[in-house]
Amino acid sequence: MLALLPSWAAAQEFFTLKGHGGPIMGIAASPTGQIATASFDNAVGVWTGQTPHWLEGHRAAVNTVAFWNDETLVSAGDDFEIRVWDTVNDQSTLIGHHKGKVVDLALSPETGRVASASWDGFIGLWSLNADGTNITGQPTSLLKGHDQGVNKVAFTRDGTTLYSASMDGTIRVWDIDRIKERQILVNHGFGINELVVNEDDTWLAYGAVDGVTRIIDLATGAEMHDFTLDRRPILALAMSQHGNFLAVGDGEGYIMVIDTRNWRIAHDFRATLRGPVWALAFSPDGSNIHAGGLDEAMYSWPVASLGNHTPMEGSEHSYLKDPSEMSNGERQFARKCSICHSLTPGSARRAGPTLHGLFGRAAGSVPDYTYSNRLSGSDIIWNADSINALFDLGPDHYIPGSKMPMQRITSPDDRADLITYMRQATAGEPTE
Repeated sequence: MLALLPSWAAAQEFFTLKGHGGPIMGIAASPTGQIATASFDNAVGVWTGQTPHWLEGHRAAVNTVAFWNDETLVSAGDDFEIRVWDTVNDQSTLIGHHKGKVVDLALSPETGRVASASWDGFIGLWSLNADGTNITGQPTSLLKGHDQGVNKVAFTRDGTTLYSASMDGTIRVWDIDRIKERQILVNHGFGINELVVNEDDTWLAYGAVDGVTRIIDLATGAEMHDFTLDRRPILALAMSQHGNFLAVGDGEGYIMVIDTRNWRIAHDFRATLRGPVWALAFSPDGSNIHAGGLDEAMYSWPVASLGNHTPMEGSEHSYLKDPSEMSNGERQFARKCSICHSLTPGSARRAGPTLHGLFGRAAGSVPDYTYSNRLSGSDIIWNADSINALFDLGPDHYIPGSKMPMQRITSPDDRADLITYMRQATAGEPTE
């Protein structure tokens, strides 16, 4: 049983939350200050102080998490699923699924609605009771208007209007009571990754793959302010509770904080030593900005002294190394394997099992990892031939139904170099 406590309600100090086994993909902060993190390691972390409670039920990376109330969370991820978590009884329920990865959620407890944004091009609308029950597994509606994947959704406060942003470069406005598209508010031309809505001050902010960060009139779409810098893509936006600050995270690892009271850049901070900023959220009082990226920890900095603190360190994973310093086999491993798998004994909360002692091992046999039904009890033995086939055909064809992401290595030479590297590295031997 988990008792949710407002551990960081008014932090105003630098802190980190460590324990995940993969990059931080999403962050949520409740009105009482409770923090939840979504990770590439397939888990949601709910934090009491710096102690995590793990919610595990997703079968792939968790991209987004949001608070329904202090005891209930909603999450979604690369397994196409949307789950509701009763954190008091430590239970989850699948409320539905898409036909592509789900990358964002918008919640309207006032109207009992959850909206989901998926790369299948649809927006799902799901109904919940105030306590997170009434699970049907079927959407009350599927909204289709975008030509490509949907990246972001945001409800108005009364839950009757929904804004959505898409890879197709548009922001659309939906009448939820009538289940009908009302307006194309923005036609940007490049994919739009992020949006936030400020109803009180009647503006909307959006960020796009070409680096554009723009503030527009909520009703007309007319440009009000432009904070585009020479960094791309924009990967995260967050607004403080009262709308005084807007934080922008980009693919080059910076967090820009805009003071919306006078529309100036208050801070522009190099938040990561390497890699992007994927997730942002403010503490309830706006004093701290929480951020996640390639590192396996969430970082939280006081906004007032943002430039005076250490950036994310960047754990020593091979996917963060300079490719020129690696052999071809190690490069293949870094690109295809290292973000999910460790080479040391123990799976270490990774998205995949440890590869230590891989050669000659039966697939699905590592005791500290929960496998898909397809791999549990498999007759596959990992050796040069089976690893070659795995990356030649792709996991989705070689082991249909497994949790492994769809990827191939088409060059026979690259596969051979990978196998040579893995034979040494998984045995704990030195590699060149």
